[in-house]
Amino acid sequence: MADHRDDKASTVPVAAPIDTSLREQLGTIRLALKTSPVRKQLLWVCIGIVAVIVATSIGQVLLNRWNQPFYDALARRDMQGFLHQLLVFAGIAGGLLVLNVGQTWLNQMIRLKLREGLTLDLIDEWMRPTRAFRLANAGAIGVNPDQRMQQDAGHLSDLSTDLGVGLLQSLILLASFVGVLWTLSSGFVFHIGGHSLAIPGYMVWAAILYAGIASWLSWLVGRPLIRLNSDRYAREAELRSSMVRVNENVDAIALAHGEADAKRRLELDLGTVLGAMRRIYSAQINLSWVTDTYGWITVVAPILVASPVYFAGDISFGGLMMAVGAFNQVHSSLRWFINNIGGIADWRATLMRVADFRIALAETDVLHRAESRIAFGENPDGSLTFEKLEVASADGCAKLAEPHVEIRVGERVMITGEPGAGKTLFFRALAGLWPWGSGRIGMPAAEAPAFVPRTPYFPLGTLREVLNHADGAVTTDADISAVLAEVGLERLSSSLDRSARWERELGDDEQRLLAFARLALLRPKWVIIDEALDTFDGATLRRVLAMLETRLAGAAILNIGRGQHNRHFFPRSLTIVRDTGGSTLKPVRVRAGAIEPPPAVTQRKK
Repeated sequence: MADHRDDKASTVPVAAPIDTSLREQLGTIRLALKTSPVRKQLLWVCIGIVAVIVATSIGQVLLNRWNQPFYDALARRDMQGFLHQLLVFAGIAGGLLVLNVGQTWLNQMIRLKLREGLTLDLIDEWMRPTRAFRLANAGAIGVNPDQRMQQDAGHLSDLSTDLGVGLLQSLILLASFVGVLWTLSSGFVFHIGGHSLAIPGYMVWAAILYAGIASWLSWLVGRPLIRLNSDRYAREAELRSSMVRVNENVDAIALAHGEADAKRRLELDLGTVLGAMRRIYSAQINLSWVTDTYGWITVVAPILVASPVYFAGDISFGGLMMAVGAFNQVHSSLRWFINNIGGIADWRATLMRVADFRIALAETDVLHRAESRIAFGENPDGSLTFEKLEVASADGCAKLAEPHVEIRVGERVMITGEPGAGKTLFFRALAGLWPWGSGRIGMPAAEAPAFVPRTPYFPLGTLREVLNHADGAVTTDADISAVLAEVGLERLSSSLDRSARWERELGDDEQRLLAFARLALLRPKWVIIDEALDTFDGATLRRVLAMLETRLAGAAILNIGRGQHNRHFFPRSLTIVRDTGGSTLKPVRVRAGAIEPPPAVTQRKK
């Protein structure tokens, strides 16, 4: 992320987050999958698993019917009948085995396609022009986007697959066995005080009542897990971010002897994670009291429900076991919610993080539709103009001392300002990253300026790919070697085809020199620099300016920096000033997963 030393108010002020609803969250995930390139494959896999689950349910019904002749053969001590039923069982079990393996494979394919579709969609939304920048400046929702796209999206795919397939299987089994259990219950007659009482569908109602009470108690006790899981994921993301930050700044930490402070910060973040986990474990223990008690009662519940009829002699032992088997199937379908209350809470928390992140990505564009913003246009004469330009921030605005400025092709201009005047904010406004304010920026028609930030970006790849990154143009090795020599990086000429993380292999000044070498190969007609020249020593600065003088002789170069480097190279100067009474940016309301339009930028009374 860019350095904000020069701009104390370079982020959008945000208010407290507002939660999104479950309906909005499900809607945004549905939209992500609907537009995904893997949607057709995902649909066919889902159709396949439905077919397999239906076939499995038919096999389960056949297996339940097998119970009565098998146990009756045992009760009669009928060896021939017993062996015959074993052969029947082998056929049913063999078919169910094949279906179970097929269901496992389809389950894994659904996980894979869900992960692919969700992650590709999030990456596509995140990498749309300037969105990542705007989101990073939109408050808490823009923190740790990598975890939401990588870890949370994968976890959501796994949970959605497991819960969705399990729910579907339970519903189909329920539909398959409710009728069986209802039919079996028709023969259940209770004899009380010489009277006979028949309750239609007795065991069905008993299973529904039993599972309903347990589900209600489980939801009552387990509901806090949704909030607790969400809090834990946020704390985990903060700990991971702190560790990455320490790893990226180990040199500075070592030089400042800041290991103790870094350790203290990491220990504090770890403490918040452990505290969140303790709260989750306490809630899970409370939930276990309900689910485990229910599980032990379930061992004998179906036999207890049917035992009065069995002891009255109205059904055989095989009929009892068939009724118990059907009861267990209906009951296991009804207790899906009880068995998965922890997973459901985890799924809701993960869904909230992923869906809210995607909603925020889509709605960051709303920030650019604010009522008051900087107007951009094109100048047919090829000049760059600023007309009463004010770049808004939370505590005032950055503007040029001159209200009307025109810069022509070939001019070289130094733009300076006091520390905190808003030089980087002004640079971002020229690049279109910071649209808030007033006035007009007239860009040269048909000419896209090249922007050089103080911290350059190099994509992963070979040095040749890095130098060709800007426009994808292919240059000769001779040109590349010549430019590298002109900026003092001739040692890299032998590493053009070596792949590396160049931001780690090169020092800060070397990275900036490499960025200027890339700029020289691009040969733009307009260049806007943000303090990238300020850190060079005298000899290095003269070398870079000489290279720009030769390679970009006819280009207009604007250098936004802290001082006048070379009056001969930059004969014209402009000054950025901060006006606390100018355009200001009011707080923007940010939902947990969305950003509402900011109020109109206020302007001082003229």
